[in-house]
Amino acid sequence: MPQARHFPRRNRLISGLSLGVVVVEAALRSGSLITARFALEQGREVFAVPGSPLDPRSAGANGLIREGATLIENGGDVVAALRASKPLSSGDELRFAPAPGPDLAEREVAAARPVLLDLLSLEPVAVDELLRACPFSPAAVQTVLLELELAGRLARHPGNRVSLLATGMLVPS
Repeated sequence: MPQARHFPRRNRLISGLSLGVVVVEAALRSGSLITARFALEQGREVFAVPGSPLDPRSAGANGLIREGATLIENGGDVVAALRASKPLSSGDELRFAPAPGPDLAEREVAAARPVLLDLLSLEPVAVDELLRACPFSPAAVQTVLLELELAGRLARHPGNRVSLLATGMLVPS
């Protein structure tokens, strides 16, 4: 279950993976402002959408603008600001690393199938343990697990655990 105490840690990771953070609405004591602070500490851009000075839900975003966040009104403003700062390249366009091609992804999934079948048993195991035990990307592992589940050969259990199903067994509800 999601717990409020985990949100700051999660948002710190998200801001670190992002080029910038957009704060649309934030009260003076909000998680959005914590995330904006993380973004600043990580050298990321901070953008804010202005709101009515009479609305307490806009006080945080307005305060960020007062402290130097980039005022934005639409997505084009964000793209223009990121282009101006050229965070990833000196070219005219923002460039992102391409996703692995379908051939590479399919080869990894094909290689992961037998390894995961060896690691799985009738006893539930945490997906995190499977990820640590094999050299494949989380995407490849999750793809194989989903294939097995759709084929009726894998059961999911509480605590993000999975197990193989014995032949002829139904998936527990």
